[in-house]
Amino acid sequence: MNLTDIFKNKCVFSMEIFPPRKNYSQELICKTLDGLKEAKPDFISCTYGAGGSGGDHKTAEICEIIKNKYGIVPIAHLTCVNSSKEDIVEILNDLKSRGIENILALRGDINSNLPKKEDFKYASELVEFINNYDNSFFVSAACYPESHPESESQLEDILHLKHKVECGADHLISQLFFDNEDFYDFRDKATLAGINVPIEAGIMPVTNKAQIERMVSTCGASIPKQLARILNRFDDDPKALEDAGIMYAIHQIIDLISNDVDGIHIYTMNRPDISNRIFSAISSMR
Repeated sequence: MNLTDIFKNKCVFSMEIFPPRKNYSQELICKTLDGLKEAKPDFISCTYGAGGSGGDHKTAEICEIIKNKYGIVPIAHLTCVNSSKEDIVEILNDLKSRGIENILALRGDINSNLPKKEDFKYASELVEFINNYDNSFFVSAACYPESHPESESQLEDILHLKHKVECGADHLISQLFFDNEDFYDFRDKATLAGINVPIEAGIMPVTNKAQIERMVSTCGASIPKQLARILNRFDDDPKALEDAGIMYAIHQIIDLISNDVDGIHIYTMNRPDISNRIFSAISSMR
């Protein structure tokens, strides 16, 4: 099942998981999925690995488990910057053979430790390649409410995003953000630019100050004053920070739903307990 019909007349709720970086086992990933399934997400996406090292992970295999064991629609992340066209075709054929119909097409992190390949420089090129190779795939892509960190301006970033949609992106998932006004401003500008595909809001529950500061330094997101005060106040109390971070995410989501967002995508960090607390709090709004 692809995502074409999921976005009709509803706010979609979804999650992201990642394969264990070491000692991969089905038992370990199924333990995470056993917890996440309780929230009944509309789909679960599985990452391709950070740093361009996706080949070491089992994205396709995990997506097959999500589909066949848990009956949940999967999306396979696919990065291209360190891949040749032949590499991508091999992956697409593998996904097809497993019945995986949904792909999140990404540029990926540039990894100088891997052999340099020149076939793909941008995610838009991957989106176009997938659609030209087999247009039966539902292709999702990423967007950046506060602009991609490599863009010179938000206007340039939105024009690149429009091109990515014109290349065949059916749906967008946003990078994490912590100020909803940034998302609303981005959404309005995307609409004005003629981008008319569903845009899901990516929400990261904050449970660790050092971790979130590290992430925002690489993805271009900012930390608003309200969240900064929370991080500083509860930095030495992990349980209090986790509770406050979850509440902050819940308040974000409630506001987003009330402003007719197309969907909510939770970056779970493979923590079913946190995700389930969030989904339980908003269950009546689904």
